[in-house]
Amino acid sequence: MPERMLQFVRVSQETPEKREVATRRADFREIYEEFDPPRARTQASRCSQCGVPFCQVHCPLSNNIPDWLKLTAEGRLEEAYEVSSATNNFPEICGRICPQDRLCEGNCVIEKGFESVTIGAVERYITDTAFEKGWVKAGTPKSENGLSVGIVGAGPGGLAAADMLRRQGYAVHVYDRYDRVGGLLIYGIPGFKLEKHIVLRRWKLLEDAGVVFHLNTEIGRDLSFEALRRRHDSILIATGVYKARDIGGPGAGLPGIVPALDFLTASNRQGLGENVPEFLSGALDAGGKNIVVIGGGDTAMDCVRTAVRQGAASVKCLYRRDRDNMPGSIREVKNAEEEGVEFVWLSAPEAFLGDATVTGVRAARMRLGLPDASGRQSVEQIEHSHFNIPADLVIKALGFDPEDLPVAFGEPALGVSRWGTLKVDHKSFMTSLPGVFAAGDIVRGASLVVWAIRDGRDAAAAMHAWMKQHATVAVAAE
Repeated sequence: MPERMLQFVRVSQETPEKREVATRRADFREIYEEFDPPRARTQASRCSQCGVPFCQVHCPLSNNIPDWLKLTAEGRLEEAYEVSSATNNFPEICGRICPQDRLCEGNCVIEKGFESVTIGAVERYITDTAFEKGWVKAGTPKSENGLSVGIVGAGPGGLAAADMLRRQGYAVHVYDRYDRVGGLLIYGIPGFKLEKHIVLRRWKLLEDAGVVFHLNTEIGRDLSFEALRRRHDSILIATGVYKARDIGGPGAGLPGIVPALDFLTASNRQGLGENVPEFLSGALDAGGKNIVVIGGGDTAMDCVRTAVRQGAASVKCLYRRDRDNMPGSIREVKNAEEEGVEFVWLSAPEAFLGDATVTGVRAARMRLGLPDASGRQSVEQIEHSHFNIPADLVIKALGFDPEDLPVAFGEPALGVSRWGTLKVDHKSFMTSLPGVFAAGDIVRGASLVVWAIRDGRDAAAAMHAWMKQHATVAVAAE
């Protein structure tokens, strides 16, 4: 039966059941079970249907959350999927990996004593049901418009743009240097947050729609940027940012100190059935080792929880601020603590110990001071507070910076910002080169998957508008 709305006053918040800690520590399957239909409807009915939906306001995609919650409560799931997918190309992915506690759910207007609606879990339930029922179709165009678009990067931003442009009749070609589609969705995010078949089925849908993928193709190495521009009527650069931020100090160059993405990529490739030499040799395998992860963001959480599943002897996360000031999802911290990760708050590395390889981290205690220019509390070291942490493998999860694309692409005319990101007109997404656009992390810096999807959609709209005016073949009427 359809559920009445505003049930938060009598129905408590419930999330899907988590698998038992001992079980989930032993594999890379997602930790949350699926909602059963009655519970999903009941949880959706907790929505207050408020006049100003702050969940939608604080969603980068402006998803029509109250509408698809109401449709779910009424049992109208196919309509709920249509509403959800109208603003989001990959709702099943966002439902799994978005930090809802910082976005939609964190801004739910239901008073905190009643707790927010479980938006992410319902979003995942809607789309998983849509796939099971066969409601999700390839986005084929009604007609071809004779124009061609090249997209560099098969991550979430590039894929969202490819989907939107293909639906409008463009011949879309996506170039990526890796051997699979998905970017960080495949190689960076562990399976316990996003199982890989979820990404692979979207890849299949895009191919069914007519998007052509050129994998193992690095622009600037296998194909020049100039040649790429000659092939297509416009170009979108959506490469993301992958260059790991480094850390200094004595011993920083010791073997056994590795970037987070190297560690996660090796683990994900191993999980995909590949033979990864760095994993097989033990260099990127946490099994039986004392692990120290430096950083407090979502990537750090991915690393500590991956190390647990690889059978690490101990896993510690070293972060210079406290729990309330960390940038990562508090939900992920809680999951990590349940799985046995120890957080060493208000601590920062000073040096790395060891001779032939790292054997420990020398750290110092920190205290929070006054807010800095960004509004976050500054940190300062407490004198004479040094302590050592044993470590056989140290993982640096300090964030990412962009590669020097003008050099990598052999195109010095590409303008960059002082942060090394590509410089664009923020209304048109156009770079310094006519007909060349850019979107996602390569423009805004390392950010969330949901922002990459939003940027990809917006860039696709800007490219469409530009090509209607400048392309040599008239675009089909909308």
